[in-house]
Amino acid sequence: MNRYRAPPRISRSANTRLRTAHSAATARLHTCRVDFSFILLVLVIVTALAFDFTNGFHDTGNAMATSIATGALKPKVAVALSGILNLIGAFLSVEVALTVTNAVIKIQAKDGAPKPEFLADHGQALLLIVLAGLVGGIVWNLLTWLLGIPSSSSHALFGGLIGSAIAAIGMAGVKWTGDGSKLDGVVGKVIIPAFLSPFIAAVVAALGTKLIYAITKKVSHAESERGFRWGQICSASLVSLAHGTNDAQKTMGVITLALIGYGSWTDTHSVPLWVKFACALAIAAGTYLGGWRIIRTLGKGLVEIESPQGMAAESASSAVILVSSHLGFALSTTHVATGSILGTGLGKKGAEVRWGVAGRMVLAWFITLPAAAVVGALMWYLGDVIGGGAGGIVVFAILCAFAAYMFYHSRKTPVDHNNVNEEWDPQDLAATHIPDVVAESDRNTVHPATKVGSR
Repeated sequence: MNRYRAPPRISRSANTRLRTAHSAATARLHTCRVDFSFILLVLVIVTALAFDFTNGFHDTGNAMATSIATGALKPKVAVALSGILNLIGAFLSVEVALTVTNAVIKIQAKDGAPKPEFLADHGQALLLIVLAGLVGGIVWNLLTWLLGIPSSSSHALFGGLIGSAIAAIGMAGVKWTGDGSKLDGVVGKVIIPAFLSPFIAAVVAALGTKLIYAITKKVSHAESERGFRWGQICSASLVSLAHGTNDAQKTMGVITLALIGYGSWTDTHSVPLWVKFACALAIAAGTYLGGWRIIRTLGKGLVEIESPQGMAAESASSAVILVSSHLGFALSTTHVATGSILGTGLGKKGAEVRWGVAGRMVLAWFITLPAAAVVGALMWYLGDVIGGGAGGIVVFAILCAFAAYMFYHSRKTPVDHNNVNEEWDPQDLAATHIPDVVAESDRNTVHPATKVGSR
C-alpha cells in the first residue's frame, strides 16, 4: 500500500531567500522598464540642446547680419558678441519656460505639470511626443540653413510638437485657439503674428530710415557711415540680448517638462540650474558658429544696406520685439528682422530690394509649420511602432544621419566669415544649394534686383 507523502517543508530561512530572490527579479524587471524611459529622457535632453544649438546659429543673422554687411563689426567679432549676449539673455528670464509648449499643444496642466495620462512608465508617452517634435524642428532648421533661407526656429519647434501631438493624441491634442481672453493657441501664437509682424517691422523700419536720411542729409557720407556704425553695435547687441532672453526659454521649458514627466523634478515653478546653464551654453555656442549662410542672405541678399539702414533695421526690430513682449504677443525674431531689413530698402531712395529672395523667404515661412509637423508626426509613428528606448534610439539615429548629410552637402560650397560679405550673386541661392543639374539650368535665368525710387 502506497502511502501519501507530503511535500517537504521549506524552512523559514529558505522561504525568506525565495521571497528575496522574487523581489530582486521584480525589481530588475522594473529597473529595465525605467531604463527605457531613462534612455528616452537622455535622448530628449540631447536633442533639445541640439535644437538650441541650431536655434543659435540659425538666428544669429537676425541681430548681426546688417552689422556684418556694413562693416560695423568684423564677422567673427559680431558672432562672438552675439553669442555672449545670448548667453547672458538666457539667464535673465525664465517666466514662460514651463508653459511654452502649452501655447500650442495640450500635454500640460496650467501650472506646467504634465497631464496624468502621460505619466505612465515614467512619462514614456510624453517623452516620445517631445522627442519627435524636437526632431521635426531640427530637421527644418538644418534644411533652411543649408538653403540660406531665414525661417522661424520657434515656428519649426511648434510645428514639430504639433505634428507629434496630432499623431499621438489626435486633433484634440492641439490648442488651436485660446479662451478669448488673449491671443493664444496656434492661431494667436503662430499664425496671426507670422502675418502681421513682418509688415509692422517693415513699416517701422521704413519710417525710421526715411527719418534718418532726412536728418542727416547735410552730413557727409563718410561721417554718417562712421557714426551709425557705432549705433549699429548698440542696436544689434540689444536684439541679441532679446533673442537669448526669449528663445533659450523654449528649450529650458522642454527639458524641464521632460524631467517632470520622468519623475526626477517636481517643481513646476522653476528650472533646474544645470538646465539653465546647458541651454544658455548651447544657444551661445550655436550663435558663435555664425550660421553664415543665413547671415549672408539677410545682410547681402535682401537689400544693399548702409550703416544708417542697418541701425534703423536693428532699432525697429528691437522696438517691435520689446513692445510685443510687453503686450503679450508672441513674435518670431526672424520674421521681425527680415521685415525690418526689407523696410530699410523701401525707406531709402534708390535702394535695391531683391524681391525674388524675399519671395523665397515668405514661401519658407508659409511651409515651416506644416513641414516640421509632418516630420514630427512621422518620427512619432516610427518611435511608437518600434516602442520604448529602441524607438527613441532609431528616431535619434535618423536625425544624426540627416544632420551629417546636411553638413556634408554644405561643405561643397562653404560660406564662412571669409566670404560672407562678398558681393551678392543672383544665383547664390540656386547654384550654391541645389543639385548641379538644376543649378546649371538656373544660371541662364536672370533675377535682377528692383530699384525703389531714384537717388
